[in-house]
Amino acid sequence: MAKKSSIAKNHRREKLVEKFAAKRAELKSILANPNSSDDEFFEAQRKLSKLPRNSARTRLRNRCAITGRPRAFIRRFGLSRLTFREMALDGRIPGVIKSSW
Repeated sequence: MAKKSSIAKNHRREKLVEKFAAKRAELKSILANPNSSDDEFFEAQRKLSKLPRNSARTRLRNRCAITGRPRAFIRRFGLSRLTFREMALDGRIPGVIKSSW
């Protein structure tokens, strides 16, 4: 089980990303637009740098929904490999069975 503080920190980041997503996308579109003037470009760049760092999508960490483990994350199920294996063997994940040949 991951530390509660690490899980909480990631949850706070998720909230910040959601809160600033629209503003960040708007500023990024100004930066990507080749027709924007130099003044608009530098103003958008300044505003973007003023936003909180944790509002960037890249600062999020994929974590297991049950244990909070940050490594070996299976995106399709939202679980770590260890939790996935336990649940699959117990039959608690629909459609997943142990293969044998």
